[in-house]
Amino acid sequence: MGNQLIAIGEALIDFIPNNKGCDFDDITEFSPKIGGAPANVCGAFSKLGGSSCMLTQLGDDLFGHKILRGLKAHGIEVGHVSLTDKANTALAFVSLDKKGGREFSFYRKPSADMLYSPESVKPEYFDDVYALHFCSVSLGEFPMKEAHKKAIALAREKGGIISFDPNLRFQLWDDLSLLRKTVSEFLPLADVIKISDEELEFITGETDLTKALPKLFVGDVKLILYTCGGSGAYAITRDMQAFAPSQKVDVLDTTGAGDGFTGSFLWKLCSLGITQENLSKITQEQASECLVFSNRFCGISVTKPGAIDSYPDRAMLEN
Repeated sequence: MGNQLIAIGEALIDFIPNNKGCDFDDITEFSPKIGGAPANVCGAFSKLGGSSCMLTQLGDDLFGHKILRGLKAHGIEVGHVSLTDKANTALAFVSLDKKGGREFSFYRKPSADMLYSPESVKPEYFDDVYALHFCSVSLGEFPMKEAHKKAIALAREKGGIISFDPNLRFQLWDDLSLLRKTVSEFLPLADVIKISDEELEFITGETDLTKALPKLFVGDVKLILYTCGGSGAYAITRDMQAFAPSQKVDVLDTTGAGDGFTGSFLWKLCSLGITQENLSKITQEQASECLVFSNRFCGISVTKPGAIDSYPDRAMLEN
């Protein structure tokens, strides 16, 4: 069993508004925070003491170098991150409603991560892989999509768990039917799927979880993580279902909360010795333990601004 979480996809700068609960036009100040869902998942895993590695490409610009420094500071390995002068680092401007919910405006046409090529993905990167995580943001029709396919094949060859969070960002897709088709293409390649209640109908055509499950248990899928925001989260295999409620907290910012859930859940799986081989046999007790842990992790995260910067370490969780 390997020990390292590898994530492939976008790393970017989230510009978080200094005031929430107002229209985008009324925001006067933003604070730059390191983000991008795959990077966030690495951040959660590393904050808890795990080893993580990011596979992406950044612009050889001020923002790209800021991300490199930030990822390093959070303990994420960046030795396999490429730099390019062919495109800029991706940016995302975020607005927050009164409950901390988000809207995004992306600067990414194209961004450096989209041009990351399959040739950049080397077999030796996966020698110590525990899990490979990815999302749908970087699965458009550009080189990064093919890099994902190569990474998934290499991670599976080494016995790593494949984790997929569709993490739907509709504003990045001109054709939503292509987004749905792309998610359906990659779902069967994953062992673990993390999906939110807001995404269920778009992906499966069903509003009822029970009816949606047969459309999610496809291909290699062994475990479904179904998150319902403040209402809690489920972990479901073909033989078992576990649920844990969320903690009630004063929400400041939900940016990166779902990624924190995924990263902390994968870390907890690793700490319990759950591998790709025995994942489908995870017990209800083990799944419940992971859910409670990740809900607590997120409960702390959403009380602070940003994504990785808001994630607790193990000492904070224990206190």
